[in-house]
Amino acid sequence: MAATSRREKVSAVDTAWLRMDRPHNLMMITGVLMFRERLPIARLKRLVAERFLVFRRFRQRPVESAGMAFWDTARDFDLDRHVVHTALPAPAGRRELQSLVSRLATVPLDPAHPRWQFHLVDNLDGGSALIVRIHHSYADGIALVRVMLSMTDAAERGPPAMPFEPPARRRAASDDDPFAQLLQPFAGVLATARRIGGALVDKGVELWTDPSKAIELANQGGALTAEIANLTLMEQDSPTRFKGKPAVAKRVAWAEALPLDEVKTIGRALGGSVNDVLLSCVAGALGRYLRDKGDDTDGVTLRALVPVNLRPIEKAYRLGNQFGLVFLDLPIGIENPVERLYAVRDNMAALKGSHQPVLALGILAAMGAGPRILQETLLSILARNASAVMTNVPGPQQPLWFAGARIDSLMFWVPQSGDIGMGVSILSYDGKAQFGVITDKGLCPDPGSITERVGREFETLVLAALMCPWGIDGDLDPRKVARAVGIRA
Repeated sequence: MAATSRREKVSAVDTAWLRMDRPHNLMMITGVLMFRERLPIARLKRLVAERFLVFRRFRQRPVESAGMAFWDTARDFDLDRHVVHTALPAPAGRRELQSLVSRLATVPLDPAHPRWQFHLVDNLDGGSALIVRIHHSYADGIALVRVMLSMTDAAERGPPAMPFEPPARRRAASDDDPFAQLLQPFAGVLATARRIGGALVDKGVELWTDPSKAIELANQGGALTAEIANLTLMEQDSPTRFKGKPAVAKRVAWAEALPLDEVKTIGRALGGSVNDVLLSCVAGALGRYLRDKGDDTDGVTLRALVPVNLRPIEKAYRLGNQFGLVFLDLPIGIENPVERLYAVRDNMAALKGSHQPVLALGILAAMGAGPRILQETLLSILARNASAVMTNVPGPQQPLWFAGARIDSLMFWVPQSGDIGMGVSILSYDGKAQFGVITDKGLCPDPGSITERVGREFETLVLAALMCPWGIDGDLDPRKVARAVGIRA
């Protein structure tokens, strides 16, 4: 990496994430890698030194001075402070590891030092786990996943599985990323979005607090201005027990992974994509959880904020935050699994062509460049219209090794902003789709009851496909599938 001045300015978008920390929602990306074998601490430290610290940013800490933020190189950098060793009381399994992750998700990273930490955990079913915590101001989830993958090998003794290569040798962003595809027609409007974000700073919060001005803006024409109006006039999603004022304590859970080939087969049979199937299973699990608690879900919709990558994947090594956001409605009140799948598919289709992601990036830039009072207002407006943050990241479909140990499974969560109290993550790896949920303890004390329902919801989709007279390998016309299960496509 090229050398820079010791006081490099933090970008406006990264500054926004730096300022968003709240006791109940720390702006920290948390990941978990699990290994069936024991991972030696010396080998881990060597890997971090050789492949993680090659990014000079991780030797720096963000500091604010006179209303501006800078990257300050740590003079007393100590690797032992950032790579720590712990052990669970033996015997320990998933439940004990989930409790440890839940606790660490609420522990702030020390602002006096570079804000990241690796926790090597022993005594986990005879193997090890690695909990990774990195502040969101360093980079978004897509970039950090890419950084972690650059530390992996294709075999126990190498070679590197996914090194950062020169851009000319890299292919375009994967077509497997369902949300990145939403941005393909709008790559040229990012600069416009940033200008609009800056205009929001100049106009203060007038537009957001006066709906008549939003309607007036929409009437001026133009897709981006219309999207601003839509965003400011957006109603909140349905009130559920997932919505409320978070406290500090968190709870984390993840489910048994689903085989991706089976997900693809069911998606083809029912006329939906892999993403449609996965999101439908999540929506079904959330709805079933509420109904089992005695809550009425008829007509209930849960809205999720979904990050969308706005950078070519080969530029992830530059770190920083370069993503937008879309509001995705999950029809958790629809019990029929196929009807719910088609509703998810339709909601995804409606987002194609949306300027929401680039507009959100502009707003984030405005939040970082403007005064804190404006940031508080814009953040509350963005967060009040959603009940969850949801990520869906397509990972490598071959096994990987980390410091000589094979990665058995992995999961990560991006932080929840404002008063959002739930994060849902989907990450595919080695032919499987892994689901994870992090919740505010007061709003949802048992996220494991949600994750364990995801597999059951997938089974209902399989049964629905088998109800079709031609089976899952026959006619793929979704209208015929709909008629077979008694719904309208």
